[in-house]
Amino acid sequence: MTYNVLWLFLSLDLIFTSALAIVKLPKNATVPAVFMFGDSIVDTGNNNNLTTIIKSNFPPYGRDFPGGVPTGRFSNGKVASDFVVEELGIKEYLPAYLDPDLQETDLLTGVNFASSGSGYDPLTSTIMNAMPLSKQLDMLKECIEKLNKYVGEEKANSIISNSFFMVETGSDDLVNTYYRTPTRFFQYDIYAYTDLLLTEASAFVQKLYELGARRIGIISLPPVGCIPSQRTLAGGTERRCVEKYNEATELFNTKLSAMAHFQTSNLPDARVVFMDAYNPFLHILQHIHKYGFEVVDKGCCGTGMIEVIFLCNRWAPNTCTNVSRYVFWDSYHPTEKAYQIHTHQVLQNSIHSFF
Repeated sequence: MTYNVLWLFLSLDLIFTSALAIVKLPKNATVPAVFMFGDSIVDTGNNNNLTTIIKSNFPPYGRDFPGGVPTGRFSNGKVASDFVVEELGIKEYLPAYLDPDLQETDLLTGVNFASSGSGYDPLTSTIMNAMPLSKQLDMLKECIEKLNKYVGEEKANSIISNSFFMVETGSDDLVNTYYRTPTRFFQYDIYAYTDLLLTEASAFVQKLYELGARRIGIISLPPVGCIPSQRTLAGGTERRCVEKYNEATELFNTKLSAMAHFQTSNLPDARVVFMDAYNPFLHILQHIHKYGFEVVDKGCCGTGMIEVIFLCNRWAPNTCTNVSRYVFWDSYHPTEKAYQIHTHQVLQNSIHSFF
């Protein structure tokens, strides 16, 4: 396919996908692609071929995905990264970079490097046998090389400089690596540990910038103390939200926000945007009926109190029938409906900061 024909094809594709757009961009603003990094909240299947237990490429995951196919998304259907590109009018799904069916044309509108179980802390990925952010960054470098060969360096640079680069991770760092393993807990207090995470996050932003990224979104941690598994493990007999987890999350989010502001001020032409995911999700949890939900403290899969990854597969026959009532799909991840509502709110609140 020649260069001109390729871009004619892409332009026609954008005309059709623009009907998907929900979030309104500033006048004359364009976002050609989204490149996503992070963990299971945004992973769309990169873990499928890794040697790790952190997978979801089996039923009942994907029950409501087109064709009922379990794709490696931790949901009954789409996940947050899919809704990001849909809201921006780019395309309907954000494919995993390691998807064997990935096409070169997919690179033009963005791909997903996220790996379920990863975190800012390199130890988190080691524990989970996930791809650390450093490996996800290596895949971006490879992706840019492919773009250079495919459309030429000038057009590739234009795509990279105008696209959104988003990272969503950190939850596993806190609830698994810090509070569940002795290595970090006895090595750092929570203030020092969140400083460690911040150092890693800041370095990651710097590396993205050096590769040409100029619109970088740092998605904050949600209220991890309120997810069903943490209610079960640390919420007492009444399974309440674990306040110390939420307080740690807010502490880290405050530091992330300050880092994003600092980087925007110090990196020429960059917009490093702190995207608040904490407060919108907390609002959903505290006002479930406003959003059409009925169950907030349990997931749809099995008992909903602890089942996640392979435990969901084991209890698949006990998965709920009316998933629209639930905020959570398993004991750790939201339902497609919750992902959609939450992603819209996060984007709506932060979109103009990218321009």
